[in-house]
Amino acid sequence: MPMTKNHRNWIDRRSFLYGSGLGVGAMAFQSLACASEAKPNVVHHTATASSVIVLFMSGGPSQVDTFDPKPDLDRLEGKDVPESIAATIPKIKRAGIKNLMRSPWAFHEHGDSGIPVSELFPCVANHVDDLCVIRSMQHDNPVHGPGECVALTGTAAGNRPSIGSWSLYGLGTANENLPAFIAMNLHTDGMQFPQGAGWGSGFLPSGFQGTIVDPSTGIRHVTMPPQTTDQQRMDQLELIRWFNDRHLKQSGDLSELKARLDSYETAFRMQTSAPDLFDLAGETQQTQDLYQLENPQSKTVGKACLLARRMVERGVRFVQVRVGGWDAHGNIKANHSKMASRTDGPIAGLLSDLKQRDLLKSTLVVWAGEFGRTPTMEGRGNGRDHSPAGYTTWMAGGGVKGGQIIGATDALGYVAVERPVSPHDFHATILHALGIDANRLTYNHHGRDEVPTVFGGESIQEIFG
Repeated sequence: MPMTKNHRNWIDRRSFLYGSGLGVGAMAFQSLACASEAKPNVVHHTATASSVIVLFMSGGPSQVDTFDPKPDLDRLEGKDVPESIAATIPKIKRAGIKNLMRSPWAFHEHGDSGIPVSELFPCVANHVDDLCVIRSMQHDNPVHGPGECVALTGTAAGNRPSIGSWSLYGLGTANENLPAFIAMNLHTDGMQFPQGAGWGSGFLPSGFQGTIVDPSTGIRHVTMPPQTTDQQRMDQLELIRWFNDRHLKQSGDLSELKARLDSYETAFRMQTSAPDLFDLAGETQQTQDLYQLENPQSKTVGKACLLARRMVERGVRFVQVRVGGWDAHGNIKANHSKMASRTDGPIAGLLSDLKQRDLLKSTLVVWAGEFGRTPTMEGRGNGRDHSPAGYTTWMAGGGVKGGQIIGATDALGYVAVERPVSPHDFHATILHALGIDANRLTYNHHGRDEVPTVFGGESIQEIFG
């Protein structure tokens, strides 16, 4: 193989001298390569957000213990659902729910809007005037894995692209050095295989899936392998390039191979950008305190939330922070107290930090789970069972009109009875904030033009005022 001086200089100009093209995660490479091929002119209307941060509370936070107070539960503690209520709501009557349980937490009104928030979230409560609380989310799947698939892909089978992948496919990347869709999974005890669809690309090219990142270690395989010198790696890359160029000339125009060749050129950029992203030494003590990084209970979620801010600052299009552990069958008070102590301060810190940096205007922040919980006691353990018939999510920033409540559940918090919102509507709303009409974003799969809202779904226009 000819190794000319000019050839070596050509490699230098592409920043390969210190590159680790074989050591960086292939998924991150594919994300960068495929994102560059997404149609940049797919925007259908003026966007209100350029980035999205999804705070996914896996396990099912209870709506009646967080953002949807039900005073009737105090009065009906330990009783079955009165016929006066059951008769008006067929779904409640069919379920025959019994042994109602009051919330262990009081609710208080906050902000100029007077939105009630549970004592579980004293820090987030300070931001209610920035929140649009949706109390009428609903779907039909009460099982965790399929429920997460419904919440994040639109189908229980999880065989369709996640909302993050659709976002990336529609808009492409806003940076050249980092993956455009990054997912961080925290406290994932008991995580099931189907839940991986929540950051998967479905039938879209694999480059549109989320890149999994551990907040404590960063992007895997981004450093030079041990005992490998710069010169050895440069020679490896030159050899790979020479073979690939020869194969490309023989094979003709292969977009997949071209993308793989380009991926090697992103190696050096990844190696310089990724370590900087995860180096928090430059953050002030005030900022670190804002995210409660010194608190043993909240530091893991705090670091992920801080990294989420740093990611959108650097042009990452879609960030997903998944916090597992909200499943509360046995003891709702112990479980939700623990989970709130992990998340309340860091999430409030994220909202404050984004606002202080004038990033909340362009960043859509979403808080959601796969479903809610019943207003009844499960067994005798003071827990609550799964309930997808009516639950709560909220959005903030990114053009959202804060200080408002959309939809409502019945008097007991079991069923959405006013302005029901499906996960498909929810996805369409996220895409709308990014300037995308979900019904016009298509991908041809097996001869069919697929759209994100294949089972119907319209954006919730009231959210944007």
